[in-house]
Amino acid sequence: MPSLDELRRKATLLKRAYGAGDSAAAARVREVLGDAPAPLKRADFLHVIANEASFDSWPRLKTAAETEGLDRAAKQQRLKIALFQGQNHVTQQLLSDTPDLARGLLGLEIALYDVQAVRAALWNDPAAATRAFGPRRPIAHLAFSRYHQLRPDLREDMLEIAGLLVRHGADVNDAADHPQGRLSVLYGALCHADNLPLAEWLLEHGANPDDGETLYHATEPGRHAGLRLLLSKGADPKGTNALPRAMDFNDHEAVRMLLNAGATPDDGAGTIPALCHAARRMNDGAMVQLLLEAGADPSARWRACSAYALARVMGNGQAAERIAKAGGEVSLSETETLLARAAEGEATPGTFLDPATLPEEYRNLIADLVMLPDTRGHIERLVALGLEYDRPAAMGVTPVQGAGWAGNAELLAYFLSLRPDLEHRNDHGGSLLGTIIHGSEHAPQRAGADHVACARLALEHGLSLPRRTVDMAGAPAMRAFLADWAARFPSQVTEGATP
Repeated sequence: MPSLDELRRKATLLKRAYGAGDSAAAARVREVLGDAPAPLKRADFLHVIANEASFDSWPRLKTAAETEGLDRAAKQQRLKIALFQGQNHVTQQLLSDTPDLARGLLGLEIALYDVQAVRAALWNDPAAATRAFGPRRPIAHLAFSRYHQLRPDLREDMLEIAGLLVRHGADVNDAADHPQGRLSVLYGALCHADNLPLAEWLLEHGANPDDGETLYHATEPGRHAGLRLLLSKGADPKGTNALPRAMDFNDHEAVRMLLNAGATPDDGAGTIPALCHAARRMNDGAMVQLLLEAGADPSARWRACSAYALARVMGNGQAAERIAKAGGEVSLSETETLLARAAEGEATPGTFLDPATLPEEYRNLIADLVMLPDTRGHIERLVALGLEYDRPAAMGVTPVQGAGWAGNAELLAYFLSLRPDLEHRNDHGGSLLGTIIHGSEHAPQRAGADHVACARLALEHGLSLPRRTVDMAGAPAMRAFLADWAARFPSQVTEGATP
């Protein structure tokens, strides 16, 4: 870790480069400060440097350096991130190298389930149970820690810490800042950390199961037990987006649980009708039948598109057949007929569509197909028809970024051949390489994906590799690949927080 003086010099150099119009410097500043109004002050550039070193601010970095020493403080920051992101190999290495790394830092001691240290801290300072340490209060440090994945044997210590905190005033309905927004500690335990025992403890001690986020994310793959727990504790799915989320994964069991708990297929204005969503998410005929039996409207429309038309345009034959048999509208416009032919494998050379004339739902058709398996041929036919292959869709994610997030190397290579905008940043601030790395850790269906191959393709196309990214990558295979690439191609390595 550089010294404070060296970091100050880095801030000075960044300021000079930024003032000279250097594009790399501008990207680093924008990464941390967003579109901050000019003129920027020296403190702004110090803030960027601190953020790149994993600290929230320059004052926090400076204080840590003066109290702990900069190397130790940097390791502590890295440990916090590893516990939050579930980077168990990093956590193991840091604690093996420096067993007392968390000593005296209550947030870290809580995240590591050090019940003796927590007891002592609260005995000396009971108010610490409700005081923020960094970006979170103690109960959130507990809830968002993924240390239970590494040390399931500490379950009782973890639950004892929960009890100690609540007895000293901590709120089981507390919330904390998260990349997705401000989220409850119940969300942290159940959906961020996949910590079912702690989530159950929080619910038993008064956590609100209807916090606006937890139920939605409890419908994602591998969380049936969590969804069942929430529903048993009174979570109400009616009027929420939980049912469409379960349909995103064609999850019959989760959909049945939600319907039995009171969810309705068509929840009213502003909500996509169930059969329209089933069509566009390639739900099978059995799912469509389940929804029809629950009262879904076969003639429902979404953004000027009928459920039947959406099924045909997506190439979802099973859904189209069930909707038609149930009495749904089956007419297709000329445009929908062309799109349906593309979905069914028919090329239409010499025929083009003007994207500007398409309903919004069809303009994003390529982005929707990116997230589904075996769609390359379909996408190629749509590109030949004139659909936009680089159009940002939901959350500003472009098709090439979507392919990277999903770990679909074959599809990523195809989009790269079309020369998309590789400088585009989505609404999360992620570039192509950053989206690939994030997907390697968080994409719901990453088990069968190849994110390393995607990262290799992106780097072969000349994308820079920020130095800190190598260390921050959570998936071991990805981290090893990036480290090897950085060693082989040092000229491609740049300063900066994230790619």
